[in-house]
Amino acid sequence: MNLEPNAFAPTLTFLSETDRKKIYHAALEVLAHTGMRLQHDGAAKLLKDAGCRQDADGVITIPPALVEKAVDSAPANIPMFNREGEHVMDLGGRRAYFGTGSDLMYHVDGKTLERTHTRLEHIVRAARVCDALTNIDFIMSFAHPHDIDAKRSYVESFAAMSANSIKPIVNTADSRDDLAAMWEISKILRGGEPQLREKPYWVQYDEPISPLKHPFKSIDKLIFCAETGMPVIYSPAPIAGSTAPMTVAGHVVQGLAECFFGLVVHQLTAPGAPFLMGMGAAVLDMATSQCSYNAPEYLMAYMGMVEMSHYFDIPNWGYAGTSDAQIPDGQATYEAGLLTYLSTAAGSNLNHDVGYLDFGLTGSLEMIVIMDEVIDQIRRIQKGIVVDDDQLAVEVIAQGGRQGQFLTQPHTLKHLRSTQWRPRLICRNSYERWSADGRTSLLDRAHERLNQILKTHTSTPMDEKKAAAVKAVVAGYK
Repeated sequence: MNLEPNAFAPTLTFLSETDRKKIYHAALEVLAHTGMRLQHDGAAKLLKDAGCRQDADGVITIPPALVEKAVDSAPANIPMFNREGEHVMDLGGRRAYFGTGSDLMYHVDGKTLERTHTRLEHIVRAARVCDALTNIDFIMSFAHPHDIDAKRSYVESFAAMSANSIKPIVNTADSRDDLAAMWEISKILRGGEPQLREKPYWVQYDEPISPLKHPFKSIDKLIFCAETGMPVIYSPAPIAGSTAPMTVAGHVVQGLAECFFGLVVHQLTAPGAPFLMGMGAAVLDMATSQCSYNAPEYLMAYMGMVEMSHYFDIPNWGYAGTSDAQIPDGQATYEAGLLTYLSTAAGSNLNHDVGYLDFGLTGSLEMIVIMDEVIDQIRRIQKGIVVDDDQLAVEVIAQGGRQGQFLTQPHTLKHLRSTQWRPRLICRNSYERWSADGRTSLLDRAHERLNQILKTHTSTPMDEKKAAAVKAVVAGYK
């Protein structure tokens, strides 16, 4: 959990105040003059009744005043609660939280480095591991269950996550029907609709289709969340050079405009409903035709979108712990660590995809374990430097200076544990000690800790009556 403000608030800026205004006004121009295609008649009527225009081709334009009104009505903070109703996150400001991603097609084994298609058991294992790791704040499915009928996969995944971890969920869904089933499950877990509205348990991940298209299902899920008061992410994934401009500024402008289109629909449906903005700033590598998660241009566009969320004081959807590497190796740790630090320093709020590899196709449980330690170290830095009389240690310096050492000073013992961060996986031993201990790599140690968690950790069990009721909802889903 990270509910307290951080002592250390670094300034990480890619955009000036003038830049932010230019990007905002460019996005307003796209919405007001270029417009976007909307495939939802109910939302189209809602927009037209509010003053928007729709041409003969179905393209809708939105006036700037309507966007400004939606920005003003969106809440600046979204409190989130775990399965047991405990307050564990405040999404907004510069608070940074971390979790896994969803719907991966493959799992890579940390020992053999072979990858296999994911199944429901991978969702269960990931939920259990994340439940045990203190620096993983929320969970997503982390896998697509290939052994489950596709129509039932989202509901089955949600039920598996809720049974194996108490942490808040960011869910994915194919349609309103899936969300309705998850809503019913959540009402059971929370004890009723009023309690769920007061203490939301999940955030829905939703996205349009770039460039400039908003399909029926995406908008229908967005409206469902507004109606029920459940937080929703509306995050386009425009690909620079393919479905968005190649330039970083143009990439951000299009992503912001697409996100704002959803925000307007959402706030017209229910003013003040909780909304998170964001953009998956993928970059098409023209040499390989792969979409990179970790290219410098991706990082800059993503950081630009985070800055825009702070500019509007709207909670944002972010990224952390990802790599384009195929296996959990040195490249993976470097790329995942860099992205995670940037997200923290920039104050990105809800950062997902921890453990993603291979351009978002493959997941590694060992990478989640490694990143838990990386996040822990970053959070230690975030605590900042405390400056008071005790910490300045003037008298201690005088005493230690006379004695020629500080090892035996009571001040040293007093502050040892609170000052020094201790790793669990990162090795600080000498070469001789490391060699005597088996010459293990970081991946070896992560694999060992992963197995220990899977053998020993048990999540807080769900109430038996609630578990039976949840099972009935899942069984009845068609």
